[in-house]
Amino acid sequence: MHNHAGIWIIDDDKAIRFVLERALQDAGFATQCFSNATDAIQQIQQGAKPALVFTDIHMPGLDGLSWLNLARKALPELAVVVMSAFTDLSATIAAFEGGAIDYLPKPFDLHHAVAFAERTKGVAVAQNMDRDVKHALVSGKSAAMAEVFRAIGRVARTELTVLITGETGTGKELIARALHQHSARANCAFVALNTAAIAPELLESELFGHEQGAFTGAHRRHAGRFEQAEGGTLFLDEIGDMPLALQTRLLRVLAEGEFFPLGGRDLKRANVRLLAATHQDLTSKVARGEFRADLLHRLKVVEIRMPALRDRLSDLPALVDELLDSAASELKMPRKRLSAAAMQHFAEYAWPGNVRELRNCCLRLTALVPGHEIQLSDAHALLPKSNTDSFLPTPDQDALWTQLKTRASEALAAGEKDIFNEWHAALDRCLFDAALEQTQQDRQKAAKLLGIGRNTLTRKLGVKTK
Repeated sequence: MHNHAGIWIIDDDKAIRFVLERALQDAGFATQCFSNATDAIQQIQQGAKPALVFTDIHMPGLDGLSWLNLARKALPELAVVVMSAFTDLSATIAAFEGGAIDYLPKPFDLHHAVAFAERTKGVAVAQNMDRDVKHALVSGKSAAMAEVFRAIGRVARTELTVLITGETGTGKELIARALHQHSARANCAFVALNTAAIAPELLESELFGHEQGAFTGAHRRHAGRFEQAEGGTLFLDEIGDMPLALQTRLLRVLAEGEFFPLGGRDLKRANVRLLAATHQDLTSKVARGEFRADLLHRLKVVEIRMPALRDRLSDLPALVDELLDSAASELKMPRKRLSAAAMQHFAEYAWPGNVRELRNCCLRLTALVPGHEIQLSDAHALLPKSNTDSFLPTPDQDALWTQLKTRASEALAAGEKDIFNEWHAALDRCLFDAALEQTQQDRQKAAKLLGIGRNTLTRKLGVKTK
């Protein structure tokens, strides 16, 4: 039995109070329940000191966030876990700003709630966050996005380096901006650089700057992105495409906090917080010798993984509404809305381009659909009928995948080991050859077709850039 006493549960939902209390008591914790926040704050004001509080946000009368603010004034080190069925970035950030140690989206796993209680002994109180910082426009109420918002709330005010991972088009830069806007560096610059979009021979100068005469064509001094982001945040997108030689320089900056511009003699301090993002599996790239393991460890102090849109389809209606509003404003056209049939069609589509593809789709529909309501026929003109109608069949629907699975099983049964990299390289080569055939051997166009950087394609093919 645990010796933790005084865990409070504040929720106007009797069922929530019952199941959470039962789970905590079964784990050996003493509990006290409140059906409203007013009774709970009166207990605090009368000198009660609970070890941990679980409180709902949306309640009649005194809401959970207001209760949290009042309670923390009386007990600054009070550990509070906020619960809500209405999860978004604004609510999550507000909870962490108020001093909550964590955010528990409903419906939640009772094992997670008990785990919070287990950790109350010696738990560190989260730092308060600046309420005047503007909220980033990142939408989503799904469980997957709730995890992202919780991560932002936990690390935004720290100086930790964050690696943001996820498929292309999921909104990784928006997460980086949210981390900056909720950080102590929010009043300084946010500087973003897509490392895959800069030619390798120019990337070093773009990052670290150069002095006049440092190389042919350097007619004047150029301040690199590290200098431009002084005091603020530097976001390096598509970090997986960075050349190995430059990875070494970046590692040195992260380790020592100093760098020389190209052609420069004066050492400069790098007073920036570094955020990075990639859609690639950097661990696999390390195994293939394409990415430095020590740099990955420096970048991946904290990882925030952005879910694919297909993994957060409960967010789709709200995202569509927001993006149609944005499209109407951007194009200065009447606001369109989706019919129920069109929305169902959207929900059945795989969205391989994620939120970026959804945004572009909303822009095209706003520009092209003549009426105020987007019909199923309009959606059909832009998207396949459903996930099952996509060009690439799923493994359980196509004989080719079955054959590949059988061959893999045979190879493993025969004692073959470490086949992942070999098979992955073979599949890469097949895709590259197909794309190059489609583009008459134009590597830039082929890379665009495949949704990867040209540098990545060039490196994997083992040929020099033209």
